[in-house]
Amino acid sequence: MGIANSLSLEFNHHIMNIANTQIQMRKGILEYCVLHIISRGEVYTSDLIEELTQSQMIVVEGTLYPLLNRLKTAELVDYRWVESESGPPRKYYSITEKGKTFLSTLSETWASLVSSATQITTKN
Repeated sequence: MGIANSLSLEFNHHIMNIANTQIQMRKGILEYCVLHIISRGEVYTSDLIEELTQSQMIVVEGTLYPLLNRLKTAELVDYRWVESESGPPRKYYSITEKGKTFLSTLSETWASLVSSATQITTKN
């Protein structure tokens, strides 16, 4: 293997590690963001996807539905079916009291993490 191939493989490995780390960072705060959006009022899944996409928290339905199911199983969110004039019924999500408490704790954790990260990353 030549030097050029070796450098190319090393560079590709480095890029893959960066992408993986970025994905893990987004996944780590996705639940917090989803709960926050739902806490504002009832929300339909496509509206969640739209807001998360606009905020560059890029999410595909295959990522969001399992998360919503976990939040429902944990009793942090609930949903209700609403008949639609243009198709099948729609599932609208809302936050539960338990979800509000959980979100409040996550908000405190988020503020602490942002403060700590800012303190560390702004030192010379």
